[in-house]
Amino acid sequence: MKKAGILNRHLAGALAELGHGDGVLVCDAGMPIPVGPRVVDLAFRAGVPSFAEVVDGLLDELVVEGATAALEMQAANPEAARLLTGRLPHLTHVTHEDLKILSRDARLIVRTGEARPYANVLLRCGVFF
Repeated sequence: MKKAGILNRHLAGALAELGHGDGVLVCDAGMPIPVGPRVVDLAFRAGVPSFAEVVDGLLDELVVEGATAALEMQAANPEAARLLTGRLPHLTHVTHEDLKILSRDARLIVRTGEARPYANVLLRCGVFF
């Protein structure tokens, strides 16, 4: 059994399959899940695990070359906006509706237990070399 890192076997396996340019949508419990991408649902109950916990865990495991979040996050969920701005220096913004459209092309969707609005980010995988 792993003693460190991501222990959820579904998430660990999905992360190992990602390649350069693949998208990973980290989303709250209310984000519509498109048909097609692989989904790892971590939601246990409202707020567990939090958006911040999942983002931090994924950033420990992935090389991220770009990220996109909803413009609406800045006003509706400033805590999540600060979190992403602090951890993702090249964060871009689109409308929430456009983020939903972009999420259709994600290779992986990781659903958190977050219950606050607009706690969603689309990460674009980079390479470690």
